[in-house]
Parts: sequence; structure tokens; C-alpha cells
Amino acid sequence: MKTDLTDTTASKINKALVLGRRAIGTPAIGMVLTLVIVTDEENAYDALKAASDAAHEHPSRTLVVIKRVSRSPRDRTRSRLDAEVRLGADAGTGETIVLRLYGDVVDHAQSVVLPLLLPDAPVVVWWPVNAPLDPAKDPLGALAQRRVTDTYACEEPIRELAARADAYAPGDTDLSWTRITPWRSMLAAALDQVDCEVQGVEVEGEEFNPSCELLAMWLADRLGVPVRRTVSGGPGLTAVRMDTDCGPVVLDRADGSLANLSIQGQPARAVALKRRETAELIAEELRRLDPDDTYASALRYGVDRLNESAKGDRAGEGDALAVAAPVGAVAKASAKDAAREKTPVRKAAAK
Repeated sequence: MKTDLTDTTASKINKALVLGRRAIGTPAIGMVLTLVIVTDEENAYDALKAASDAAHEHPSRTLVVIKRVSRSPRDRTRSRLDAEVRLGADAGTGETIVLRLYGDVVDHAQSVVLPLLLPDAPVVVWWPVNAPLDPAKDPLGALAQRRVTDTYACEEPIRELAARADAYAPGDTDLSWTRITPWRSMLAAALDQVDCEVQGVEVEGEEFNPSCELLAMWLADRLGVPVRRTVSGGPGLTAVRMDTDCGPVVLDRADGSLANLSIQGQPARAVALKRRETAELIAEELRRLDPDDTYASALRYGVDRLNESAKGDRAGEGDALAVAAPVGAVAKASAKDAAREKTPVRKAAAK
């Protein structure tokens, strides 16, 4: 069931929701959270499709906030709110409200969204594109327990990672981090099978891919060893090679679907490591609403610090190694962090 409302208000939208539930015979609300998607018209369809698929696991009220650009100064002074209310089969397992904001109301989206939030239910805000530099201080982000961004959709993702590190607040997360969950699990499981000390790591993947940088920073932060970042043709992450005193441990995925895990002294094995769709990533993020301290620690390690350690290691070996472009001009590690020595935790990669 769809209901279109033109030049409406939040109160009228709530009334349309009540009437719609009665019309389709489902007056009870069985949703577990409110998902607010802040996007533009171009990306609204894909984002809503991903949220609808994720709603099969997490029934929720989905609010899609689309900020329309007014073409003339006169239009920019006129505030208008159009809404589309979807219930039943048109909304999957939850409720969907598409909000289109025009004029001055664009700068006050939180006043529109606040009356539509489910009472006593957590709020998650997701920016598929054009996320604010400081999500926690954004008016919509301030309403949420979790704030989801995606640096992969940015024009300069590596610089965006530096901005995320500077502005991090508990509850922030990024889909580029979610994409490497299977990699982190597989690498941790591989290290649990050997009683060896890791001496160095190489992470291979696409250039300027934030997931590759985050995985490298996580390994450097957790293992306390030099991590080199090399560039390949992709897709995405292609390989991680860990040098240990017992021989190399290699996780190689050349085709973006099936990976090969090689451990010294053991037969090579094929493992499923496919690239996941956005709906799977969002569903994973909605499973936990507490702050992700592991993500925060890896993010704060810093891409520039990773590159510096890689350069130092490369200079010692004399190899010509390709590394990701440094972002020291954008994100400078504090003097305290630069001077702090990290205690090696080389065996516990994902504890």
C-alpha cells in the first residue's frame, strides 16, 4: 500500500501510517529500530533496495531523507515536504517513508525526522554518499546510536579515512570496515592454527581502496609489526601475506570470490571469500548497536603512520615497493601517538 502526500507535515504522515496499518489489517508495530537513510535522488533507489533486503533480518521503520536542490533563489526560500508512505507488500517486513525536502526545510531535516522515530527503539543513520565530516555532530547523526558512512563512495577515500579518524565518536562505523570482516576472521583463524611469531605483513589490493587501508591498519595495530601496502589491479582486496618464523601464511583472492589459504606445513585450502552486497553489509551493522572499539583503534592508527612504517621497512630491505599515497598533509598523528610505543600482540590478531 502506497500513500502520496504533497506539501505535508510530520503529523499528517503519522496519521497516514495509522490509517494505512488499519487498512491492511496490521495495527500492531513489530519493528526493532528506525533506519534513517540520508541520500540524494540519484542514489535513493539503490540505498532503499539494500535497506529493504536487510529488513528481512531486521524489521524496521525506514526513513529516506532526500534533500532536493532548489534551482532558483525564490524556490530556495519556499519550504515544502513531500512524502511517500509505503506499508505491507510495498515495504517488505517493515514500514518505509520517503521524505523529499525542498527549500529552507533542507537545513532542518531533524525537525521532520524526530516526530517519525519509533518510540523506545534505537536509531541508526546511514549516509550512502556525501556523509558529513563529523557524523556525530550532524543534526541527524545526533539522533542516532549508530552512524554508518561509506568512504568507498567518496572521491578521495584515503583522505576521508583521515577525516573519520579525527572526528571519530563512539557509535561511528563505516561500510569499508564491514567489508573486511570475513578477511579479519579468516586471518585470525589462520594464526590460531600455528604457534609462530609474525614478523611482517603485506596487504595487496586496489589503489586508494579504504578497505585495504583499514585491514592494513588493523594488522599493524594488533600485531605491532611492519605492514606493507602494495597495489594490485583488484577487485578490492586481493591478498594478505604474513611472514612468520615458521614460514609464510598467505590468503590470496584473485577473482573476488574464492580465496586460497596457504600455511607452511599444511595443504592449501580453498575458502569462500566473496565480495558482499550492500544489503549484507547493512544487515551486519544492524546486528550490533554498541560502539566498535576495534574499528576505532584501527582507524586511529593512521594511514600516514602506516605508510611511514612501510617506507622505513622498504628502505631497510632496499626493495622498490609500491605503497598507497601518503596523506600526512591531511591527517597528522599527534605527538603523543607518534611517540607512543605499541606493545606487540603478534599472536592474538583478532582477540
